[in-house]
Order: sequence, then structure tokens, then C-alpha cells
Amino acid sequence: MAHMGNSTESLVSKAYEYYVWTLSLSDQRTKGWPLVDSPVPTLLYTLLYLFIVWIGPKLMAHREPFKLTWLLIPYNLYMAALNAYICDTAATRLRYSYICEPCRQKYHPDELQIANAVWWYYFSKLLEFCDTFFFILRKKDRQLTFLHVYHHSTMFGLWWIGIKWVPSGSTFLPAMVNSAIHVLMYSYYGLATLGPTISRYLWWKKYLTILQLIQFTCALILGINGLRTGCDFPLWMHYTLIIYMMSFIVLFGNFYVKAYIERGNQVFFGMDVGCGQGNTYVKKVKRATSQLQSHNGVQNSIEKKAN
Repeated sequence: MAHMGNSTESLVSKAYEYYVWTLSLSDQRTKGWPLVDSPVPTLLYTLLYLFIVWIGPKLMAHREPFKLTWLLIPYNLYMAALNAYICDTAATRLRYSYICEPCRQKYHPDELQIANAVWWYYFSKLLEFCDTFFFILRKKDRQLTFLHVYHHSTMFGLWWIGIKWVPSGSTFLPAMVNSAIHVLMYSYYGLATLGPTISRYLWWKKYLTILQLIQFTCALILGINGLRTGCDFPLWMHYTLIIYMMSFIVLFGNFYVKAYIERGNQVFFGMDVGCGQGNTYVKKVKRATSQLQSHNGVQNSIEKKAN
């Protein structure tokens, strides 16, 4: 028993020593920035998020759903504006290579501006927890899918790693591209919040999911190419990117098949099952109504004969 205790203590000691060593490799430019120095805030916020995902639907079980239109519109507009700022900063400040850009700890104003944009991108992942909370408050529990929770809970932690160790270089590209897509998404979601009178004109919903899949595929190719060419960028980041993008391609691909192929008679308005506040409206209403009328007609005929 004592031997087991000593082994556990030794393991913890080695893990701590490894963590201290990794800190010596972290980027000094973001030292002292909000939420960056320690993993504790990011970890606690993520655990709190998961706890709310678990307890929230239970607390709402016997309550009326909240409409939240007054909150969703400014929230979506703010998130669209924030992502536009991130995308614009990352795209225009430097002429970075889209194939391989080493992360250099330079204190040039443009380099620091890129790091600042990456920090805001990391912080936006904390704000995006609200997407899930809106689901819960509006009692859209079926949209709390594994994809949705996995996406939101992992992105925040992974981008803490990004801002802590590699806040510039090739890190700028996925942040820039994802922010560009989020500008379109949150603009779309803000309009969709206005209800079916507006949502019926938002025919381009499924193309947002296609853009996401293209984005994940390009990021996967970027990671593989980085390994193939020996890009001067942390090796562990390449492997992390590849594995993470593969998981997204599988999960978002599965969502796309279910949402737009298997359920061809439905269209999802608002945020998709993966990320947000959406609603589902059934198309082909006339056909469904005629089938119901036909059924009622047969039923009425039978009732008349019986009388």
C-alpha cells in the first residue's frame, strides 16, 4: 500500500515537473494577459459549462421555455462584429504564408496585433458557451447533441493552449477562417431569431455547414502538409490539429447527412444542431395537410356508414 502511495506521489511529481518545463516553452508575449497564465480559469469555466449542460435541462423540466428574442438579436450581432474584428485583424496586419508560417516571438506591433486577435478568438469561445445556455433556457434539449457539447467544451481549452504557446505564426489561419465563417453564421442566426417570416428566406443555411466541412478539410490538409514539409512549427500542434479536424469532419459530416439528406423534407433555421439557438420547421406543408385531410375524409366516410 505504501509502495502504491509512493508511486502515485512520484507520478504527480513528474507530471508537475513536466508542466513546469512546458511553461518555460510558452510564449512570453502573452504572459499576464487575462486567463492566460494559468490553466485553472479555463478548466474551471469548462467544468462549470459541463455542469450546467447536465443540471440545466433538469431545472427547466417543469418550467415554461424562455423566448429570449430580446437577448438573442444583440448577442448574435455582437458575436458577428467580434468575429469580423478578429478576421480583419488576422487577415490584414501581416502577409503571412497560408502554407507554413513559423511562430516567432517577435515584439513587432503587427505581430502583437496578431496575438491580440488570437486572444480575442480564444475569449470568443468562452462567450459561445451562451449558445448552449440559450438552448437550455428555450428547452431545446434535443439540440444538446454530443457534437454541440464536444465542439463548445473542447474549443475553449484548445485555444488556451494556442494563446499560451503559439499565439502567432500558422495559428492565425484557422482563427481567421473560422471567424470569417462565424460572421456569416451569427448574422444568419440573428436574422433567424426574428422567426419563420424571415427564416423562410434564409435558404443558404446548409451552405454554412458545407463551409465548415471545407474549413475542417483544409485545416486537416494544412496539418498533414506541415508534417510532410517539416514546417518550422511545433510538431505536437500539427498532430493535435490533424486529430481534432478528423473528429470534426466525422461529426459535422454525420450532422450534415442527418439534417439535409436523411431529413430531406425539413430545413433547420437558426443555429444548427451543432452550434446554437435554432428551430426546425417542416417543409412541404401542403402535402402534409392534404394527407391529413385525406385521412380525415376516409375516417369521416367510415363514421357515416357506421351511423
